[in-house]
Amino acid sequence: MLSHLLKATGVGADDNGNKKMKSEKIKGTVVLMKKNVLDFNDFQASFLDGFHELLGKRVSLQLISAQHGDTANGLQGKLGKPAYLENWISTETSVAAGESRFSVDVDWEEEIGTPGAILIKNNHHSEFYLKTVTLEHVPGHGRIHFVCNSWVYPDKKYEKDRVFFTNKTYLPHEMPETLRKYREEELKALRGNGEGELQEWDRVYDYAYYNDLGDPDKDPEYARPVLGGSAKYPYPRRGRTGRPPTKSDPNTESRIPLLLSLNIYVPRDERFGHLKMSDFLAYALKSIVQFIVPELEDLTDGTRNEFDSFEDVLELYYGGVKLPSGPLLDNLIKNIPFEMLKEIFRTDGANLLQYPVPQVIQDSKTAWRTDEEFAREMLAGVDPVIIRLLEEFPPKSKLDPKVYGNQNSAITKEHIEHNLEGLTVEEALSGNRLFILNHHDTLMPYLRRINSTTTKTYASRTVLFLRDDGTLKPLAIELSLPHPNGDIFGAVSKVYTPAEHGVEGSIWQLAKAYVAVNDSGVHQLISHWLNTHAAIEPFVIATNRQLSVVHPIYKLLHPHFRDTMNINAFARQILINGGGILELTVFPAKYAMEMSSVIYKDWNLLDQALTTDLKKRGVAVDDKNSPNGLRLLIKDYPYAVDGLEIWFAIEKWVRDYCLFYYKTDEMVQQDPELQAWWKELREEGHGDKKNEPWWPKMQTREELIDSCTIIIWVASALHAAVNFGQYPYAGYLPNRPTISRRFMPEQGTSEYAELESNPDKVFLKTITAQLQTLLGISLIEILSRHSTDEVYLGQRDTPDWTSDEPPLAAFEEFGKRLSVIEKRIVEMNKDDQLKNRVGPVNVPYTLLYPTSEGGLTGKGIPNSVSI
Repeated sequence: MLSHLLKATGVGADDNGNKKMKSEKIKGTVVLMKKNVLDFNDFQASFLDGFHELLGKRVSLQLISAQHGDTANGLQGKLGKPAYLENWISTETSVAAGESRFSVDVDWEEEIGTPGAILIKNNHHSEFYLKTVTLEHVPGHGRIHFVCNSWVYPDKKYEKDRVFFTNKTYLPHEMPETLRKYREEELKALRGNGEGELQEWDRVYDYAYYNDLGDPDKDPEYARPVLGGSAKYPYPRRGRTGRPPTKSDPNTESRIPLLLSLNIYVPRDERFGHLKMSDFLAYALKSIVQFIVPELEDLTDGTRNEFDSFEDVLELYYGGVKLPSGPLLDNLIKNIPFEMLKEIFRTDGANLLQYPVPQVIQDSKTAWRTDEEFAREMLAGVDPVIIRLLEEFPPKSKLDPKVYGNQNSAITKEHIEHNLEGLTVEEALSGNRLFILNHHDTLMPYLRRINSTTTKTYASRTVLFLRDDGTLKPLAIELSLPHPNGDIFGAVSKVYTPAEHGVEGSIWQLAKAYVAVNDSGVHQLISHWLNTHAAIEPFVIATNRQLSVVHPIYKLLHPHFRDTMNINAFARQILINGGGILELTVFPAKYAMEMSSVIYKDWNLLDQALTTDLKKRGVAVDDKNSPNGLRLLIKDYPYAVDGLEIWFAIEKWVRDYCLFYYKTDEMVQQDPELQAWWKELREEGHGDKKNEPWWPKMQTREELIDSCTIIIWVASALHAAVNFGQYPYAGYLPNRPTISRRFMPEQGTSEYAELESNPDKVFLKTITAQLQTLLGISLIEILSRHSTDEVYLGQRDTPDWTSDEPPLAAFEEFGKRLSVIEKRIVEMNKDDQLKNRVGPVNVPYTLLYPTSEGGLTGKGIPNSVSI
């Protein structure tokens, strides 16, 4: 009788009437990518080949119960029986290139109940990339989705089993008891033990100083100071690799050979995806550094390392640099697959090095030289984050007069008053009509050392006037040098004012070029590298070390960290290292990184908020009658106008998301993972700033919302604004030269006579030489490209990133808001009244247009600092 009753209720019983737990098969789908798909040579190969070895009990999956603990296992979630990958589902056509779907039959038992995680074992000899696991018709639950996005190496490489949680989101106190130990163990594995050299299968996120930029073993000339860990050279932390020290300096970490640059350690899940690798980086950077530089040096030897005319420069885009056949071509062809060659070097036989035409010269070859365009690029160019309101005249220096003497400006009323459209200097000041691009105090302390290299340059101040039509016009440029008798004697300064004709016109063009050189260097080192790339990396590391993958703040921030550690590791290997491309192509040369460390002394997380930054620079003021309570003093300031729209869209999304999970401030205070994360960020990640009073205490929901908004803004929109305009504006180097090699010609010298007879040649001899130009534009072309698998602001690479409906709805709302902003940007760019949005060069401002296709587009906001 009992057995009949049990059968009727769906619970099994044996013939003796003993109760048996119900069990049934549930269907699952596993989406993964096999390693060999990611090898360039195999990319076109059939993915079916070679998949058989993943079958045959090589890859197993076990359910972990979210409901029932196992007494034998310290009450951790009960483990189901292993299930193995089966048939490769070859009929599935919607799968992205290289992905494979496998079916799996899982034994579900009643004592498992609802699965909360899965344990994956790879008993195979090579790793694979596990994307997702989906279980269908789980009794009492329906569909359960696991978003994995992780490389799984052979089991023997791990001390702890690989565990993946469902896409549910849990604050630490909400985590089912049976899964807590798994959550803790996973974080412990990601933190590592701080010892030894890290290997590619390690998943360890840890901190180190920037002590791997120098190479003293190669030559003492390549020694560089350690950045980070000292009051003299403070710096954000980078990801630890654990390589041994150099022989000649125990404080400097040894470097890996250039040819192995792609193997520099970052946690495996932080490495570029295969599409991005194949798009450009692997071969582009490698080839530029190793194969092209030595050959181009031969080609552009001392006698030929100059452009003789602007026509020569234009040949790069409209003709190409003719390279002789011989070792260079042989080297290129040997080392770079043919399809990559076509994309990177556009080889058509005769003209190997031909570059795309930068937007700044597409419409007109000369409009970049106008004063209006020179000024407009301070508001809508590649470095629109420096210009500020001039609050006192003449401008004063903040440098210590005891050390640097009088560094105040030598610009007088007589230099500018005739150009103020009828206003006095006092009226222009009080009417908020005077602005300044100030590269004086930043550079002056380093100028003597910089000018001891091949660079010959000045500290600069540029004063501008806001005209009635909303455009800016330059009034004066001051160029300053340290006093020849010593710093204490102050600056030796000369002031230049606008002129259009004759030798005065040529001198004015040169004065603007010196300003552009300064702005280029500050842009690359500070606005771009320090304030986005370097500042964000500690957040990537701390988030992975202290916030579980199921933590809501991890899920909020994680998309904004994609590829950052990898691109920064490449940068340390090839770009910002001693003797690297940055030192070769930017004016501070070997002092470049050291200078960025001095600037970091003033870094403040809260100042990175767009609203705070604009107010601090005096270009915006609080005004309760204006949209979002902020009024711009330069109404047509494209970066600020579009940036504020994006900023408030991000802030609204972050607010909706955080308030869903944190109902009270106490919940923020009592979240142990969140508190550990913030403490580590402050004390380790940005450890040289740990005693700063400005750090948010992370005690309220407002502090959490503000901090997350800033992190997302910096990683996405701020980086896009200062990165993707590089090729459009600076791909034509005369517009944004990066180096100056001669001082301003003085009357009575042969250089001055040459300036009178051939001003263009003197201009080109003053700015970046031919080899550095080729190197520089090759580099920024790569850095300005979007990869084809880029994920943009308002997008996620997986739709099932959380199972919570309200956050999904809020995220959809965020995406819609960004679409509206896109339409507004297009409309504003068509408005003739807004002269700064397009300018004399006819380049519409689209750097904060959220989406883009792949390639060199001058628009699009990727989620993260990904290039």
